Order: sequence, then structure tokens, then C-alpha cells
Amino acid sequence: MAEKTALITGASRGIGRAIAEELGRDHHILVGGTNPNRVQEVVASLSSAEPFLADLGDEQAVAAAWKRTGRDRLDVLVHSAGLAWMRPVGEAPLSEWRQMFEINVFAVAELTRLTLPALRAAKGHVIAINSGSGYRSRAGSALYSGTKFALRALTDALREEERGQVRVTSLHPGQVDTEMQVALQASYGNTEYDGARYISPEAVARTARLAVDNEAASMIQELTIRPVDP
Repeated sequence: MAEKTALITGASRGIGRAIAEELGRDHHILVGGTNPNRVQEVVASLSSAEPFLADLGDEQAVAAAWKRTGRDRLDVLVHSAGLAWMRPVGEAPLSEWRQMFEINVFAVAELTRLTLPALRAAKGHVIAINSGSGYRSRAGSALYSGTKFALRALTDALREEERGQVRVTSLHPGQVDTEMQVALQASYGNTEYDGARYISPEAVARTARLAVDNEAASMIQELTIRPVDP
């Protein structure tokens, strides 16, 4: 078993899976997800891994999943799970605001709180997968950008609170070639989707690796990676 351990939410697909595969070269991976079959597929593909099955919107399920790991040390926590869709403010019901904030912000805060003792014990690292939308908002993106602005506020505060104990990196990709991006482009009316125009999940994973492998005496606080073709 690998000496270091990384817990990655949303690790059954997209960016999360790419990070699991990247860090899985020298970490034991706790593969976060809700679909047992997809999670098990990732677990089976890695040299050292186990499932971390929980609905992140269910705080009791998350607490139980973390307890089942039996870990008192955690080297890396990657928050990759998230929701994204576009909706004008005038058409967005309160239930959608609550749903997106629940997963993109509240679940991040709760899992971080649960794992902080283990992260402190390992002098560990939290990486939050944010977005370019964490810096700017535009028509239709109030819900998503709102959660990503809030996530940046959370990680900025956490970084200062845990400085010297836990490193905290906010990673802001632009458009990434994932299932989520396909759905977003479809919502824009893009019928000629070309994934080659966008960042690959593997490129984001290598960017996360850069933060993880940085010397212990320093901390990469923010990283941004964007497509060459805007």
C-alpha cells in the first residue's frame, strides 16, 4: 500500500478521476463517488485504492464514510465533485440555489471539517477545484459563479486559519473536456461540440500534482489553467 493517502471527491469521472489516476501513482486513493459501479471501476484500475461512497449532500452519510476509513492521517484532500448548470436569476427557483450550494460549498466545508484533524496530523494539503467562474460572473451563471465565489472565500479563510499546519490550494480551470462541459455546451445551443478545444482532465490533474509536489516550505495558493483558444 502507498505510504501517503489522498481522498478525492467526484473521482469516478472527469477531473476527479484524472486526479485519482495521477496521484494514484504514489498515493493510496480514497475514491469518492455515489455510483458503486463507477467507483469500483476506478478502484480496480489503481494500484492502491478503496471506495469512499457517500452522497455529499447527506452529512450523516459523509461522516459514516469517513469513519469507515479508520484514518487518523490524510495527506491530500481534493474537492472535485460539483454541480453546474446555467439559469437566469429570474428563472432560478430557490430549490436550485440550495441544491448547488449544498454540493459546491456546504459539502466542501463539512468534509473539510471532518478531515481536518487527519490533515493536520499529516501536515496535509487541501485542493479545491474551483473555476474561472470563481473570479467572474456573467449572464446565466449566477448560481454556479455564486457557489464558486463562495468556495474561493472558504478556501481563502481556511488557508489563513491552517497556515503552517495544512496547505490550501484553489485550482481554477477554464473549460474542461468533461461530461459536464458537454451538457453545458448543449444548454448554450452548441451542436458542434469539439472537446479538443478545451483543457483535458489530465492537464488539470498534472496541475494539481504540481501543487502537491511543491516543497514543504512553500505553498501554491492559487493556480489557473485555461484553454489557448478562448
